[in-house]
Amino acid sequence: MDDLQYILQPPSLPAILEQAAPLNFTMASEPKTGALLRVLAASKPAGRMLELGTGIGVGTAWLLSGMDAASTLVTVDTNFSFQSVAQRSLGADSRVTFVLEDAVDYLQRQLDAPGAHSSSGHPSVVYPTAGGFDLVFADALRGKFDGLDEALAVVKPGGFYIVDDLIPQPSWPEGHGEKIEPLITRLSVHPQLHIVPISWASGLVVAVRKS
Repeated sequence: MDDLQYILQPPSLPAILEQAAPLNFTMASEPKTGALLRVLAASKPAGRMLELGTGIGVGTAWLLSGMDAASTLVTVDTNFSFQSVAQRSLGADSRVTFVLEDAVDYLQRQLDAPGAHSSSGHPSVVYPTAGGFDLVFADALRGKFDGLDEALAVVKPGGFYIVDDLIPQPSWPEGHGEKIEPLITRLSVHPQLHIVPISWASGLVVAVRKS
């Protein structure tokens, strides 16, 4: 089956890629990853979504294309040049908020929000004030390899945690590959998660927090 034949890209995507061409950004989400993000976002009506690693906004565009009018998305990055491409193309959409901050610092602020509490220090945190997120897409190293517990902690029961870039890529930074197996192992044995590793696109794990 030629799966790409049936995947319709978000209308905003060509403009994003055109604007980003001079920046030589090489880590944008693949169409298959984007299509999965869109489907998962669409499964959460009035959902709260979090993207760790805006990049140029490719994953952002896919998430927005699946979200309903009542859903919201926070997307976090430390690189202003890359994120500004996404802001120019997608910033008029009132559902999305762009945050220029380290991903783990952002997650820690959610942990420190009034009303947040943990269960005996275990990364199974409930956020009655901050609310938690129905979907967390960890596209950056931070919130994936670093700050994993913090990222998982903000996922609501029944919510998704998605990571990609798990199959070797030419654009990987040094040391990336050796972190993959420990990451998948940690997710697979986490007592509050069901996971499915997917050898598709750049390689993904989709996890759902148990109710």
